[in-house]
Amino acid sequence: MTLKNLYLLIALGGLMSCNDEGKKVIEKPVTLIAKDKMVNIIYDMSLISAAKGTNRKLMEVKGINPNQYIYDKFDIDSVQFAQSNEYYAFDVDAYEQIYNNVKAKLQEKKKYYNTLVRAEEKKKDSINKERRKKADSLRERGELSRILPDDKALINSKQIRKNAPRPVKNIDSLKKLTNQ
Repeated sequence: MTLKNLYLLIALGGLMSCNDEGKKVIEKPVTLIAKDKMVNIIYDMSLISAAKGTNRKLMEVKGINPNQYIYDKFDIDSVQFAQSNEYYAFDVDAYEQIYNNVKAKLQEKKKYYNTLVRAEEKKKDSINKERRKKADSLRERGELSRILPDDKALINSKQIRKNAPRPVKNIDSLKKLTNQ
């Protein structure tokens, strides 16, 4: 047998091994979870996973089991979820569509919460601006003692620094201050 025939035999064997006999076929589960419901389940799992990463101790203290919470919320069990997840995983297009919908839902919620955070920051800035105005007007009238403790922190730091003694850095600077 020549080397050329050996290469041809190996190539032919490789092509024959690429048939569909080796592929695992996943049958559609009887209790298949609908795609829309899978999107909601995976979305909630993503949120819980993020919460678990930041507040694991709190969840443990409250006795919350994240997986059981999801199963109870969506009225499913772990086997049903695993079978449905495996079924969709073998249909790459369907699985990609599910995860793209989850991603879009997460981004939508992120925009919503970012808007709330910006509105809250704007509100705080407005309140602080009003407190500074109040402190400035009281300072001008000589009624600075009427300022609430929270408002005193917002007084212009230049005014405070102007009246505060300068720190002494070394003995030479102390001599200079006493000679002045």
